Amino acid sequence: MKNDSRPINVGISDLLFRFRWPLPALTSITHRIAGVVLFVGTGFALYALDLSLSSESGFEELRGLLLSPFGKFISWGLLSALAYHFIAGIKHLLMDMGVAETLEGGIFAARVVLFLSVIAIFLNAVWVMQW
Repeated sequence: MKNDSRPINVGISDLLFRFRWPLPALTSITHRIAGVVLFVGTGFALYALDLSLSSESGFEELRGLLLSPFGKFISWGLLSALAYHFIAGIKHLLMDMGVAETLEGGIFAARVVLFLSVIAIFLNAVWVMQW
């Protein structure tokens, strides 16, 4: 009988807590998550546009919503998702052109994406809090 200590079944807890995801994989997954957030946020943006164009009172209601702490948080979240998705999308386009296709290049590009995204997200927070 062969003594094999490899797991037979890999559960979701193994993937989330035991498996160490490579940095390029994490940035790619978060790029997709940011895309989903932007897709859902488009519905809110269209509702806000409709509300603001419906009447002057609708515009003032939307203005009040956006100036509330919750509205600022949602605005910051959507702007942050847009910034991250944009920066990671540029990385993906560069990789499609053959730039940073090696493992070392992918890790470096992922670090650059995270660095630039942190700066952009911080600047988004500063900008939204000034409203």
